[in-house]
Amino acid sequence: MDKTNVYNCNLNIRYDLPGKEWQKITALYERMPGWLGYVQGIPHWFGKDEDAIMITASVEPSGLFFHAEMDEDGWERWIGTFKSEASKVLGFEVGEPEDGFV
Repeated sequence: MDKTNVYNCNLNIRYDLPGKEWQKITALYERMPGWLGYVQGIPHWFGKDEDAIMITASVEPSGLFFHAEMDEDGWERWIGTFKSEASKVLGFEVGEPEDGFV
């Protein structure tokens, strides 16, 4: 079994996007592998806070933030898919601001 690690990722999906753009993101949430739904208003994939494998998201002033606890390969595949699909539905390149994505 692969080692579980903690990952945090901030994306250039701003909190002040128009509502119709956030509707696209919430629809994407539901299409992503491991979707469980909202737990107390927080999107969850794979598990909840007490589970060994989980992903959550929150909208922060700095952008859309993900927190994950899982193996590295699984995380890299999942967040790579999310970035790619979000780029398609939003019409701009989605990535991490520290990597130059604004």
